[in-house]
Amino acid sequence: MSLVVQKFGGSSVADAAAMKRVAERISLYAKAGHQVVVVVSAMGDTTDELIDLADEISPNPPPREMDMLITAGERMSMAVLSMALNEVGVTARAYTGSQAGLITDNDHGKAQILRVTPGRVKEAVEDGAVAIVAGFQGVSHDSKEITTLGRGGSDVTAVALAAALEADVCEIYSDVDGVFSADPRVAPSARRVPLISSEEMLDLAANGSKILMARSVEYARRYGVPLHVRSSYSGRVGTVVSDDLERQIPIDPTVTIRTADVARRDPADPSKELTVEETDPGLEAPIIAGVAHDRSEGKITVVEVPDVPGKAALLFDVVASSGANIDMIVQNTSTVDDTVAISLTVPEDDAAAALDAIEKAKEAIGYSEVRYNPDIGKVSLVGAGMKSSPGVSATLFQALGEGGINIDMISTSEIRISVVTEEARLDDAVRAIHSAFGLDAEQTEAVVYGGTGR
Repeated sequence: MSLVVQKFGGSSVADAAAMKRVAERISLYAKAGHQVVVVVSAMGDTTDELIDLADEISPNPPPREMDMLITAGERMSMAVLSMALNEVGVTARAYTGSQAGLITDNDHGKAQILRVTPGRVKEAVEDGAVAIVAGFQGVSHDSKEITTLGRGGSDVTAVALAAALEADVCEIYSDVDGVFSADPRVAPSARRVPLISSEEMLDLAANGSKILMARSVEYARRYGVPLHVRSSYSGRVGTVVSDDLERQIPIDPTVTIRTADVARRDPADPSKELTVEETDPGLEAPIIAGVAHDRSEGKITVVEVPDVPGKAALLFDVVASSGANIDMIVQNTSTVDDTVAISLTVPEDDAAAALDAIEKAKEAIGYSEVRYNPDIGKVSLVGAGMKSSPGVSATLFQALGEGGINIDMISTSEIRISVVTEEARLDDAVRAIHSAFGLDAEQTEAVVYGGTGR
């Protein structure tokens, strides 16, 4: 049988009833003979509650103590889930990130994994037990302090363990049935994407899709780990993220198939194979994997920058030194004088530091004014089929134009077109593009079981 790594998010283990439901699902795999490793997030909103508690105590808590505090949530989850599994007759052993061999650097709050030495986890599964690992955390390689991996850290934990253990599949459970062609809360007609490449998934994740974090997708691509994104509330087949179409993966406790055949399976019954007529999308099949959106960025515009070599480089060096991550860049040349206006988007959390750094460098850069607009949204169209399909840009801009949606900035790659518009029209932009490319399902496919989509 297979070695399966399963990761359950906070909404999937939110309370005792949810824990019992997850334990029953895990037990199906264990009792079918699979070796199972489970990674869990903190229960429900536990992490946010712990952060709020810290804020009540100190406006600037020490990073080391903060990591000690917020890793408690995952440790609670692992212990409770282990108890629930033992209660249904499955031997389980719980491990912290450090016990599981997640070795990181020293960067508290956003540590990077340096290596994984899962000796105790491997020993547990070889003994016939299910290993339950606390996600989101590891231990520093030299200071031996507990560290956290940052946003999406439990996904990264699961993928890292799957790679180290050479697992057959890494299942990422949330409260939706996989990856959809758009956020179903914005576009209710979104359709499930049965199979997607890691390149497409990376672009969706990097441009606002919250179902998978880009960091975990990149890790999976690097080490060839197939991902299966699915819901913990149903037994349906979700979305497989893989570049190896011939890989054999379990999609059910009793069903193992090639990744290329995922779309041939009835999502509601993995053991049932659909007919060609039911799966063949025809000659006019969409070439688009999906539409992602992001409302977490702001736009900085630096006005009247001297149009001479080195000034733009200085500006971007200043922004980089502030720790801000730049996403999109547009430069407009003045028709009146020898200056340019440079616009760039950054995460709203980075904006204050970037603006402060730019203001301090005003004399060196030589600009006249800096402006900031937090009320923007980005919508991105992603699909590997765009590489060889003319007219994609025209269709997108026509859809936005017909919807009366103004475009502020544009960025493209071989498989992506991103545009910035006003935040108030972002949802309209998502729906307009989604419909223009024939991505709407004939009947509702997307169900957000837990109410969060994560």
